[in-house]
Amino acid sequence: MDRRHLCSTFLLLLFISFFSEVNPAYFKVVNKCRHTIWPGFLSGANTAQLTTTGFVLKPGKSRTVTIPKSWSGRLWGRTFCGVDFSRKFICQSGDCGSGQIECSGSGAKPPATLAEFTLNGAGGLDFYDVSLVDGYNLPMLIVVKGGKGGNCSATGCLLDLNGACPSELRVARQNGGGGVGCRSACEAFGDPEYCCSGAFRTPDVCRPSRYSLFFKHACPRAYSYAYDDTTSTYTCAGADYVIMFCPPPHTSQKVFGARKDGALLPLVNKSMIYISSLHANGASLSDGLCKGMVVGFEFLVLKH
Repeated sequence: MDRRHLCSTFLLLLFISFFSEVNPAYFKVVNKCRHTIWPGFLSGANTAQLTTTGFVLKPGKSRTVTIPKSWSGRLWGRTFCGVDFSRKFICQSGDCGSGQIECSGSGAKPPATLAEFTLNGAGGLDFYDVSLVDGYNLPMLIVVKGGKGGNCSATGCLLDLNGACPSELRVARQNGGGGVGCRSACEAFGDPEYCCSGAFRTPDVCRPSRYSLFFKHACPRAYSYAYDDTTSTYTCAGADYVIMFCPPPHTSQKVFGARKDGALLPLVNKSMIYISSLHANGASLSDGLCKGMVVGFEFLVLKH
């Protein structure tokens, strides 16, 4: 009798373990932008591939993607896309170079705002972040639905930084009409000091630059450079996720500003909401005015 009970208990535990392991997560991708975007997905090495790697998303629309439980990878938004004279699908920002809407294993060409995930990682936790390490092209917000463990905080970059981007980092739209992206200093200049490479490859010598601080002050919870882990990586377990492009900063600020989610930094730096108008003339971050702005924003972030 005891052996039979032990056997049934073992089978029950095996059954529970099996179904909890294969139970997928759901990513709801929402487009709050006033224009069409083309989200792209890239799976990490040695992880399950998704049934879609890219699709079109009209303004105000959403699409839910089923994600394998132990998936790791990234997603981003592509903008100003179309078909060229050779019938090749191309985008002015976030292009993955596949020549079609599906990215099919190709990643985003910088600059691009990235949502990065490792699901069911160490301790059974999901690890997620919004990264500006490869630059910026769209506002993005990650919101957790359900879940437990970790801090399950919202994270993202809610502000439109294309207009505020320093002139030396700005990527302009091909036919005019404003910026479509803001490059990282690493991509713009290739300096090991900005790339955390060579003699600067360790966190004790690779420090935030005035360029990474531009991103960090605008979007305190987003990754701004390679060793920005402490204030930029978030965890949860057994959750689904909403990834929203172009979230309204004032609305999100009101919702999450009063929410005690345990994060070290605010989701939005209030002082940066109006920065675009100050940078409308395409000022360089090396200009005296912008130097003063950076120092002021650093002080404001420390006050939070």
